[in-house]
Amino acid sequence: MNYTEETVAMKNHMPLYGVPEMRYVEASRNSPGGVEEAEKVMPLLLDALTKPLTAKEKKSGKWAPEEPRVLFEGTLEQAEKFYQQTEKIPGLLNSPFAMYTDGMPIVVPTEERVQEMLKGTSHPPDEIIALQRDEQQQGMRNRMRKKGEPVIFEPMFRMATVEQVAVNAVMAGCKPEYFPVVLAMAESGAGGARGNGGAFIVSGPIYKEIGMNVSYGRFGPGNPANKTIGRVGSLLWRNLGGFKDTVTGISVTISYTSPLTNGGLIFAEYTEGLPPGWKGLNEELGFKKNENVLMTFRPTHWGLGQEHMPGVYRSFQRTGHGAIARYLGVKGIPGPHNYLEFLTKGIWACKEGGFTLVMPPQIARDLYDYGFKSKDEIYEWCWKKSFEPLRDYKMRGRPDEHTNGWMGIERTSGKHWKELPDDYMVPAGGSGPSEYCIIVCDGQETACDRFGGGHGQSYSIDAWR
Repeated sequence: MNYTEETVAMKNHMPLYGVPEMRYVEASRNSPGGVEEAEKVMPLLLDALTKPLTAKEKKSGKWAPEEPRVLFEGTLEQAEKFYQQTEKIPGLLNSPFAMYTDGMPIVVPTEERVQEMLKGTSHPPDEIIALQRDEQQQGMRNRMRKKGEPVIFEPMFRMATVEQVAVNAVMAGCKPEYFPVVLAMAESGAGGARGNGGAFIVSGPIYKEIGMNVSYGRFGPGNPANKTIGRVGSLLWRNLGGFKDTVTGISVTISYTSPLTNGGLIFAEYTEGLPPGWKGLNEELGFKKNENVLMTFRPTHWGLGQEHMPGVYRSFQRTGHGAIARYLGVKGIPGPHNYLEFLTKGIWACKEGGFTLVMPPQIARDLYDYGFKSKDEIYEWCWKKSFEPLRDYKMRGRPDEHTNGWMGIERTSGKHWKELPDDYMVPAGGSGPSEYCIIVCDGQETACDRFGGGHGQSYSIDAWR
């Protein structure tokens, strides 16, 4: 293998699975391939497969980052300068990149501050961060992971301890009472982040305990819990994911990241505003109503769908007047009306997949009064609304990949793509209703926040108390 991100991943996976000195063969990624390349690589492979193991290669055992426990000793002022160091990354055109932070000033993690942070959990400092329950991984790595399996932090595929997470929580400015939420973030691998720190939603009464903002300005500045906890993801990726050990810089430049998660993004659900029969996010994810849960998500394409002033929505639902009423052809007809018809108009025009709606209690109640007695009914409605003729679906760019170049099987019919007529209806809105999500937050302004992506992986916050 050549020294690419895959090589780095393999070399770090080897000790994770108890074979720290497993042999491997390097080959050029840029070679033309074919017989000539095979003639170069095959003797190396045969030699590596048949040569007796050395004493070093016979060693086994698990591994965690071999970082010095104390990174710096000196005055507080000296420590602040130390942590604000930068290095130039060739892959970033030699622009400065923070060596230990997310590029912003941090709270210096002194011994005393880290010990205080550790009071926020009953887990011992040297415990390896591991799954607290079985997890069915989503996406390309679709596999079952078992409780107790070590969590891997990308991009260097490393493990970490509770204390190492505490160090980063201190750096972000968190308080000890926030620490169980931070540890749940760590269990998620910082949201599987590769530079953007991930994004998270909290469900359960803990939002009140730690003072998270679930109302106006929840996506903006001002609330210490939202801002500092959200920031931790980027620091975990930077310091536990091990970017500073990736000499080529390719682990950063694989993605432009998202401005939505720059600085971290976390917010909480206001379950008190749910209509009767609507489940909170924790219950949707298989937890109990009073359990505290963290869900990872990827907020792509923020601001999807139609826009309007809040007063226009109120007129639409009360008397059937205003732009939305005219748009949907219900002018002069009092509500309730199906606001989803307006929200989803054109929402799949330039993208595929599901989306998340963050709405105030009034909009949730209006949807309930219209006839949606559960979130699941809305998810089903949205998914079915996304169907379009195959002739149109073929004009999209992403299906070229997940249809295997249109040589695979279409999921709703079970037939080969080539066998389907042009007027066959295909869902542009993802593989099913589970790709949608609704979060109710407090607020009186009747407008929704909308972004691409639905339900993500979930983690128990209570398991880390």
